[in-house]
This record gives sequence, C-alpha cells and structure tokens, in this order.
Amino acid sequence: MSGAPAEVAVVGEYHPITEGKATILFPNTNEVFYNPVQQFNRDMSIAAIKTWGKEYLEQKQNKRKGGASDEAAPSGFSVLEALSATGLRSIRYAKEIESLDYVVANDIEADAVRSIRRNIAHNGLTEEKVRPSERDACALMYESRDPAKRFDVIDLDPYGSASPFLDGAVQAVADGGLLCITCTDLAILSGSSHPETCFAKYGGSPVRAEFCHEMALRLVLHALQTSAARYKRVITPLASFSIDFYIRMFVRVHTSPKDVKRTASKTSMVYHCTGCKSFTMQALGKVTTDGKNEKFGVSAGPAANGPCEHCGHTLHVGGPFWGAAIHDADFLSRMLAHVKESKELYVTQPRMVGMLSVASEELDTPFYYTMSSLAAAVQGNNPPIQALFSALLNLGYKVSGSHAARGSLKTNAPTSVVWDVMRTWIKSHPVVEKNIKPTAPAARLLAVEPSAQVDFTVHPKANPDSRKHKLVRYQENPEKYWGPKARAKRARKE
Repeated sequence: MSGAPAEVAVVGEYHPITEGKATILFPNTNEVFYNPVQQFNRDMSIAAIKTWGKEYLEQKQNKRKGGASDEAAPSGFSVLEALSATGLRSIRYAKEIESLDYVVANDIEADAVRSIRRNIAHNGLTEEKVRPSERDACALMYESRDPAKRFDVIDLDPYGSASPFLDGAVQAVADGGLLCITCTDLAILSGSSHPETCFAKYGGSPVRAEFCHEMALRLVLHALQTSAARYKRVITPLASFSIDFYIRMFVRVHTSPKDVKRTASKTSMVYHCTGCKSFTMQALGKVTTDGKNEKFGVSAGPAANGPCEHCGHTLHVGGPFWGAAIHDADFLSRMLAHVKESKELYVTQPRMVGMLSVASEELDTPFYYTMSSLAAAVQGNNPPIQALFSALLNLGYKVSGSHAARGSLKTNAPTSVVWDVMRTWIKSHPVVEKNIKPTAPAARLLAVEPSAQVDFTVHPKANPDSRKHKLVRYQENPEKYWGPKARAKRARKE
C-alpha cells in the first residue's frame, strides 16, 4: 500500500464541510451519509479513544518492560471504522489522535468508498494512514479474529441497530481493546410497542418506563456481553451515554474465562409497576465466597410476586439486561480532565463537560425515578428535586441524577422509603382527595402512614457540582428538524 497521498480527482458537485481538523467534500446528491448533529458523538469518541489509548499503550509498554511479553514496544494502535460512509470520522481520528497508527475506513457501498478516497486525498493524508476498504463489515471482522489481525479499536456507528455487528466485533477487537458502539433504533430499544423485535435483536425486552433510555443502554450491553462470553471474553463498560436520538457506549473487552463465570450475576430482570411505576430488580445469578474460593449459583426468587406491593397494580417484566455498572469512575474522571484541558480541540466542549460531569456523579444502581412520575403516582405537585435528594440523604441513603433524563432520581434507598418521603411531602402539600379514584395508585399509596422519620432540611450534598457550576447538563434540541437523517441514496447501476 503506497504511502503517498492518494490522487483522486474531485469531480461533480460537492460542498466542503469542516469538522475538527477534517474537511470533507460532501456530494450534493446525498450518495453518502452525513449527520452534522452527531459532531458531539465524534468529539466524544475522539476524547474517549485518547483517554483509553493513553492507558492502553502504557500497559503494553509496562508489560514489555516487565518481561511478560517479547513483542516490540507499541508506538500506536489500530482502529477499524466498520461503517465509514464519508470517511469523516476516520479522517478526524487520523488527524486528531496522535497515538493512532492507522485506521481502516470500511464501507460496503462503492459510492462511499469513492467518497472516502476523495476525502483522504483532500485532507492530505495517505492511504497508509487511512486505509479505504470496500467490504462487508461482518466479513471483515470475522476475518480479523486471529489475535495477530485484531484491531485495537473498533467503531460501530450504523444506520439503525448495531446488533448484526456485535458478534464479529467482540472477536475482532484486541485483548484490552475498545469497542465504540452507536445504536439509533431507540424506538425498539426504549419503547414497549415491539418487545418481540427488541428481544430478537438484543436478547431482552424493554418495559414502558421513565428509565427507558438507561434500559436501552443496558439491553445493548447485555447483548454485547452475551456474545463476548461465548468466546471467553468479558466487557467493562467505560462510559455509556443516552444522547439526543441515539445511544453511544465505550466498552473495553478482554479475555478471561474466570470472569466470564460472573456473567449471570451481572445480568438482571426488572419488575415494573404499571400503576405507581415502582421497580424491583432480580439478578439471574449470584456469587458467594468463603474467603478463598468463589461459588456460582442461581438467585432465589421471585423478587416480586403478584401485583405491586405498593399500589396493587400489575407488574410487567423486562430484560434480561446488563445489571452492573455502565460507567467506570476512573475512566470518566480521566476523560473529563482531558476534555476540560482541551477546549480548543472540541467545538462541543461545554456539552461534553456537562454530560461527563453528570455521568461521573451517577450511582451504579440501575434505573431511576423522575419527579413527574413520583408526583403523578400520588396525584400531587412535583416536589423540588433538591427536597427529595435532601430527604433521602438525611435518612442515610445515596442519591444522584442521571445523564439520561432531567429531573431524575437514582438512589440506593428501598422503594418503600421513597414512598415514605412522598407521603411525608404530601402531608405538607395536600392533594385534592375527592379527585383520587379508589382504584388509583394514589389511593393505596396515601392510605399508608410513613414509617420513616423524613426530614426535608437541605443537605449539603443535595445540589451536585454539575448544577452548582451551571454546566450544560441537558442539551436543548441542537437544531431545527434534528434527529436521524435519511439513509444515503444508492447510485443506480446502468
């Protein structure tokens, strides 16, 4: 493969689009796919890969110095962008990630590959640094399963679901490597209209709940770990985000037959009440230890039985899904520090700092309540979020928001305690009792006297730093008619 800049003639009508350090020539005929709203996605991806890459290369070098490896010290790492379209993401990676060795910009469409070649040349890069490839993404990844052929980073940003590509990706990524995954099919992942489709694609079903966007993340992570476990590999989610109309996650993969045994204990179901919106978790497996050895078994159940214990309404079952942490605290801290120091590198830096800050404050506990759903259940007015946070903190529990929803409450408090807080709130902010029907969730919830001694005195930790510093925590619609764009047009063959 030549190291000289690719000579590809620029013909037809194109308009230049500059993003970061890259400028692409975008055809007016829409033969290839480009969505400007996803600049935030690409900025976050560059920051995540840089953060991961620094630690990855340091570990490789330390391993070699310690005599654990005969391999030459790595100077950089490889990236596969499996579904490249214009090549914009690959070109940005090549120009903005200093430790990148090379990136393969792959697309199955001939028009897209022509665009990739044109943009490589336009940006003064070589086809050694950015390697155009016209292949089926799955076939390319399956052919790269040999450890000597694996990629250090695989980026999947498909039009729609990433599910067809997950099995190949977990095999083609290097040990300790990084998977960057986007899914835009949130109508399937976060809705309950097509549970059969979601189960077929991801091996789990969602429920109609306020925490639907977090559940979407956990369903994809479950599908990823299920695929990885077949090859004695495990995942470590480093950062997982619900953004605009899609989800994006950064996941480290390594080989460990021992850790694969913990997969069931990190997999859960959820019982979700259709009335008061309470939820109960049910892990599928458990791990016990006698101090030296671990024993793996199945969980006792059911965690919930019959109608909801709080309001008497029907419970729906969702899952299975990834029940462990969706972020790595150390990784988020390092990524946030990098982004704060790199204002000139990222146009979307204020939003990046805000989202990373909120994510770093999140509790590991799955799912969240919202102020509006709690208030609706008791047919009262929305309590200030700081009041609810303070009440739970004063009772000795932990609280946080979620990056996935405004007005959200994550807590390790039992659901019964959450309802005690709401009952106490209603005592000082009465509801109109005549408007409560006997069969409504509020009738049964408010018929019980609170057993906890609730104190709404403002707690010093009730106002998180991300709110104190007035960061961009929840983005408004980025532009008019934003959202998923139409699929690129295929050129007609004569």
